[in-house]
Amino acid sequence: MTRGHVLVVDDETSILNTLKKALSLEGYQVDLAGGIAVAEQRIAKQVYDAVLLDVALPDGDGLDLLARLRSAGNECAVLMMSGHATIDAAVRATKLGALDFLEKPLSTDRLLVMLDNALRLLHAEAEARELHAEAGHFDDLVGNSRVMRDLRERVLRAARSSASVLIRGERGTGKELVARAIHRASPRAKAILERLNCAAVPAELIESELFGHEAGAFTGATKQRRGKFERASGGTLFLDEVGDMPLAMQAKLLRVLQEGEIERVGGSATFTVDVRVVAASNKDLPDACEKGTFRADLYDRLNVVPIELPPLRARREDIPKLAEHFLLSSRKANARPGVVLTPSAIEALTRHPFPGNVRELRNLMERLVILSPDEALNGDDVERAVGMSGAPQAAGLYRPGVPFRVLSEQAERAIVEEALAHHGGQMAATARALGMERSHLYKKARALGLRGDKDEDSAD
Repeated sequence: MTRGHVLVVDDETSILNTLKKALSLEGYQVDLAGGIAVAEQRIAKQVYDAVLLDVALPDGDGLDLLARLRSAGNECAVLMMSGHATIDAAVRATKLGALDFLEKPLSTDRLLVMLDNALRLLHAEAEARELHAEAGHFDDLVGNSRVMRDLRERVLRAARSSASVLIRGERGTGKELVARAIHRASPRAKAILERLNCAAVPAELIESELFGHEAGAFTGATKQRRGKFERASGGTLFLDEVGDMPLAMQAKLLRVLQEGEIERVGGSATFTVDVRVVAASNKDLPDACEKGTFRADLYDRLNVVPIELPPLRARREDIPKLAEHFLLSSRKANARPGVVLTPSAIEALTRHPFPGNVRELRNLMERLVILSPDEALNGDDVERAVGMSGAPQAAGLYRPGVPFRVLSEQAERAIVEEALAHHGGQMAATARALGMERSHLYKKARALGLRGDKDEDSAD
């Protein structure tokens, strides 16, 4: 099976023959063209996955051919080649849609790596477009693992309904991305998606944030303000970290979900709202219900359609595709179009436990693009970039006004979360490393909203 159909456009016979031999040995189907006219004839008759295109050709400028390809909607991967490269030419090539720019004399090994990465990115973008067309803007839900395919199907089913959705998952697994996908794929997609992080708003202000307030309702309320529910009417309201919502506020939220009506703080008028609520939490809400810190009736109202997000360690086969997805956006954002991942870099990424999940991988790819002096990223570059993340430090844990109990719980959570990630989620191995009884660690992890391997969920 061919790895792809490639057209090489160059006026030097030796380069054409060398590249045809090297690419053929790697499993590519290769066509050759000695100039612009022949290249355009071949492109008119054949769909190519990639074009290796020289800038200076006897019958025209390769960059002009690139511009015509893009104007015609041709989405093949284009790598430009030149023996007299200039910064202006490289910038123009990137703006026209070239994925990379190679200087002659060519390094065959480097070209093969860059072509492989270009085709991976091309295929990833094609798959994203297909998902976009079929399932409503699922571009950010990257991955072909079984759990991700199941997740996309569940998200699509949830989007078609008007029921409340509760998204569960560790920090950094993409809860907001899923909420956005649900909204975009729903009949409410043309209306607004409002967001509120319940953990980030002081308890005394959260009611105003949700329901709005009248002028003079409290100190500082100098004018009337519409809340999230009013602004989201007809659309979707995403309540992130809903497990941190104060109990008093939970009762008011429940009433709105039941009756579809709100009152602004300090007001007496009642407003009808039509809002679909998508909530998310990294806490064990059933356990919080048992402890009395979260209302069981509110949990039942939110948990009509439950969606569980897998940690990245549970879908390691998606790491290469995710890395390439984030590499593409980081290259564009940081004007480094030549940066590519080598096989050793992908291997190092796949080995890393990623306790911070997809968010950590995204940040790591951006760090690599910004800081690496070389364009071909290897395993050592990845290991150095991972080391720059650093371990949690004692300094900086204290935050004025936050009770010691909360600070202690957050520190405990960081330690247990990192230890579980280091040991691949294995409760027994983590307990041994921390010098704890497995049952004690299991109870501690549940209290902190963390989960280990499913085969150990029956621990006492």
